Amino acid sequence: MSQIVVDGVTKTFGETVALNDVSFEVPEGEFVIILGVSGSGKSTLLRTMCGLTSPTEGEIIIGDEPVDEPRPEIAMIFQQHNIIGDMSAYSNALSGGVHRSGFLSSVLQLQSKDEKYRALEALETVGLLDEAKKKARRMSGGQQQRVGIARALVQRPEVLLADEPVASLDPGSAQDVMGYLRTASEERGLTTFCSLHQVNIARKFGHRFVGLNAGEKVFDGYRDELTIDAIDEIYGDIETEGMFVGADGDSEQSGGEEEEART
Repeated sequence: MSQIVVDGVTKTFGETVALNDVSFEVPEGEFVIILGVSGSGKSTLLRTMCGLTSPTEGEIIIGDEPVDEPRPEIAMIFQQHNIIGDMSAYSNALSGGVHRSGFLSSVLQLQSKDEKYRALEALETVGLLDEAKKKARRMSGGQQQRVGIARALVQRPEVLLADEPVASLDPGSAQDVMGYLRTASEERGLTTFCSLHQVNIARKFGHRFVGLNAGEKVFDGYRDELTIDAIDEIYGDIETEGMFVGADGDSEQSGGEEEEART
């Protein structure tokens, strides 16, 4: 497992400031949800954490080393799944170990028995073992996202990052995916970051929350601290609809349940 330190991270794209002096520390094994409106910096933060982009200022340390490029111990799950539709769920999951077995062995499925068992185990973790032979393109959006989680688990990461993994899913599928994601994180002791725009789902599954607004960190706390006032600070003047689930599991009236914009 790995501790994460985000130290004074600023990221600019030309004149646009995507992140502005963001700092926090996360101990090993926490399940953290990043909240914020579209353009608040959620995706940029995750991309800097996995080494897909470099901070303009500051640094991110995972384990004992700064992150300056993608590393196999840091796995990323994307909103659009990024799986291959004509491959089976099993083959997609198995591809998560390509950095160990090599590209050719991965294409020809010449991996070791341990590697193949790892792919089946990952599919079982996300409830898809019985669908292992099914083509990914014949699966629902929720199932495809679970295949993406399985592939990330086969990577054998210490840190799991998920960028809006349920943004395109219906509420039922979204909760299923989040449930499997949290279970996988807990069973493997992973330090996990997940960006979401659904506040009610965030409160149900999150342990710790980091709120971003216009690239700045405006909240960092746990479920009982994520009050209506804190949500208002994260989302500013954006009105939400409905209710969100309180820390004790009861529904609390807010200006609303969800901020529908996506990062």
